[in-house]
Amino acid sequence: MPVFFKEWGYRAYLALKKGIVMAPQPRPAMFVGRDAAINLCESIAHMGLKKILIVTDKPLMEIGIPQHAIARLNVRGVSTVVYDGVKPDPTVGVVDAGLEILKAEACDGVLAIGGGSSIDAAKVMAIAVANGLTAMECVGLKKGKEPALPLFAVPTTAGTGSEVTLAAVISDDETHEKLVVADPKVIPAAAALDPEIMRGLPAHITAATGMDALTHAVESYINTWDTPECLQYGRSATRLVLNNLERACANGDDMGARESMAIASYYAGLAFTTCLVGYVHAVSHQLGGHYSMPHGLANAMVLPHVLELLKDTAGERLAELAVYCELGDESEPQADLVRKFIDRIWALNEAIGIPRTTDVIKDEHVDEIVKAALKEGAGYPVPRFLERDECTALVQGLRSAA
Repeated sequence: MPVFFKEWGYRAYLALKKGIVMAPQPRPAMFVGRDAAINLCESIAHMGLKKILIVTDKPLMEIGIPQHAIARLNVRGVSTVVYDGVKPDPTVGVVDAGLEILKAEACDGVLAIGGGSSIDAAKVMAIAVANGLTAMECVGLKKGKEPALPLFAVPTTAGTGSEVTLAAVISDDETHEKLVVADPKVIPAAAALDPEIMRGLPAHITAATGMDALTHAVESYINTWDTPECLQYGRSATRLVLNNLERACANGDDMGARESMAIASYYAGLAFTTCLVGYVHAVSHQLGGHYSMPHGLANAMVLPHVLELLKDTAGERLAELAVYCELGDESEPQADLVRKFIDRIWALNEAIGIPRTTDVIKDEHVDEIVKAALKEGAGYPVPRFLERDECTALVQGLRSAA
């Protein structure tokens, strides 16, 4: 990628993004701890809403997770309609299907219960219905002129931070390209971080989503856009993940670890909704688009590889994280602290079962993945731009030996 394009081609776009994300953003009212989801439903009832669309997925309905919230809303006189058609990486078609139900049932609020996919789908539905738009017409920066329908969220995983961010990611039905809807209006009015709901989350999903939160925290912390608040949330989230993710994976009934991970995801969401992400996401989005690799897993695999490439440019910030996470002392050389931090991430991945490589990446896709990742990365305030050969080596390094 030519230097001129890298340094100037996205300048106007980045300025627009910075103007949006750096502006003061609304914060959802948060309910935290056991019964947080029930308390959120009580709050919804007090708002005078009459009919709520529950946006979720079939597996969660089958194990009865949304039913507790539905029952509490119904007892409080709020009727509910369920749309459980959300799937991982929801497409425009999936969102539009829920949007049609939302309009047909004349719901006056939306409650997402699920992972980032359900919350993102609900965000787009809420902004689309209020503005008479389709899902595709919402793609881009601040496409909605009117406020979104009242929106609430109960995350069932600790990773995406979608309950607090101003963006939603959906996919093109045919090309599977990731499409971003970015607008402060899609930030939920209130959310519940309830560790009880996450109790039954399998270890491998706990691991992948937890590393997703860590990626948000670390990438936002080392980026060139920063505020004191963003940095505080980023380092706090990083320490919470490093101290609690292994515990949550080893014992899903450890409610202290579960709650700490939910808070870490929330903090990381606050950090990256302002300071954005970087090349980890730029590469992992391509793995998800080409091979349907779960986003958290892809981030977990890519994160240490990217940090190895950025360890010199982002060394000061990575050393700060090492000290804050008690991996070393500030009197130590910066290079040693950086090495300890990156090694801790490699070790954490190994401890929770994240593989170093994958056999899904096909040789004929490498150039396409690299090109798309470099283009996406140029739209983030990264510590430095990667060269094509660096990104190619990174992608090749993710491939399992034949």
